[in-house]
Amino acid sequence: MSDLYPTADDYASVERAGRLLHQQGWSRVFTPNEMTNGWAGLIGQVEEGYRLCVDEYTNDLACRDWLAQAGRLFSERVRAARQPELTALDERFLVATVDDGGAALSHYYRVERKDGWWWHRRPRILVGEFAEDLRRAGIT
Repeated sequence: MSDLYPTADDYASVERAGRLLHQQGWSRVFTPNEMTNGWAGLIGQVEEGYRLCVDEYTNDLACRDWLAQAGRLFSERVRAARQPELTALDERFLVATVDDGGAALSHYYRVERKDGWWWHRRPRILVGEFAEDLRRAGIT
């Protein structure tokens, strides 16, 4: 079999990751494509100015948590195949956000040092409910 195509073990690692994360508390068995698309969708919204409330934003950030957790469970081939897309998305998120050490989100959500770097950033463009939530918390 060519190195270009996933093996049965690769597919099994993805299925195992989804099942294990569901058992650990994720609402259902997600796929890497679903969560990558969710992460990309959030980034698109952030690039334009995230308009929903902070609670929705923190919920949307969970896509990146899932990708980080699942990535450790995938086979090396799956990780290597998916990493370029994830790196490109992460770079877009970095450009569209500001590192505030988690200050903005910590008014609404428990942000800890051990949390992924994405929890320590807020959108650069503040609009809509998100901007209003931060204003009410005295962030902007």
